[in-house]
Amino acid sequence: MRQNKSKIHDSAFFWKTALHFLEHELPGIRKKSQNTVASYRTSLNICIDYLEDMKGLQRERICFQDLNKANLKEYLVWMGQVKEWSPKTCNLRLTAVRSLLSYASEECMDITPVFVSSKTIRGLSVPSGEIEYFEDHQMTALLQAPDQEKRSERRNRMLLILGYDAAMRIGELVSLKVENLHLDAEIPYIRILGKGGKYRSVPLMEKTLRHLMNYLGEFHKDPSEPTIPLFYAVTHGRVHRLSDDCVQKVLKKSVDKCRKDGIKMPGSVHFHMLRKTRAMNLYQEGCPLSYIQQMLGHENISTTSGFYAFVTLDTLAKAMEKTNPDNADVEKNWKSGEITKAMYRL
Repeated sequence: MRQNKSKIHDSAFFWKTALHFLEHELPGIRKKSQNTVASYRTSLNICIDYLEDMKGLQRERICFQDLNKANLKEYLVWMGQVKEWSPKTCNLRLTAVRSLLSYASEECMDITPVFVSSKTIRGLSVPSGEIEYFEDHQMTALLQAPDQEKRSERRNRMLLILGYDAAMRIGELVSLKVENLHLDAEIPYIRILGKGGKYRSVPLMEKTLRHLMNYLGEFHKDPSEPTIPLFYAVTHGRVHRLSDDCVQKVLKKSVDKCRKDGIKMPGSVHFHMLRKTRAMNLYQEGCPLSYIQQMLGHENISTTSGFYAFVTLDTLAKAMEKTNPDNADVEKNWKSGEITKAMYRL
């Protein structure tokens, strides 16, 4: 009597499961974005290419057994040392493989041992760096940079203000429609469609609300069109939403204007820095991390704390001054380089 082939060695099961994972599980069940699915697909294909090119396996015969601990550890080393990819990139590539193994083990217990062993592989150490964000005076100058004499620049200023105030990702900002604004509510707020198709509501500050009302009066005079993009351009008579690249250019143009005005700005800027700046400002003002997590749309509090929960020198200075209120004129020796190094040493 012929025995059934174990699924762990079944190449047909591997390819069928991997395709279902990418085409149905991720977008349909887990509600991952198209960009996330594309990233997973790329990572899995890179791993398959490695097994074929570096391990000598026939592509069509690859199975889940080939994703064993030994192969994956060698794959991780190959990515870091041969391809010279950053530790973060290598770890993300490995995470995609683990996710596939996790899904496959749920579908078939034969795969469980391979998945469990993959979880014991330690990722590459990722060097920590300072969070990139704008200082208060830089943020103020940035929001005032657009030329208010030009209509397009008034739009640009509004998108910078709203992007900062609501701490939005660039994709969330360009996807906004007029109907996402709820300005007549008791507490005016904006409804944002974030990652994974999940909505979150973020209250609007009074100054931002005033800017929005003026913006709507100029750019959205017809209230019967709530589904058109909040921020748009008109090309050949057709209204369309702004692209991500367009918004990045708006930010960089404002940063260049600030530099010409003699204001020192970070060397490399990107729109996500507005989001980090807003979160950092809230954190420094004592806003609980759980509130910041909700505003940013982070699914796990660890994501929020990992990015923002660190003591900045300014925060530390304020705390130290509070503990020494009667000696306001005492020399602040902690500002010296040696003391700073000692405070920021493990």
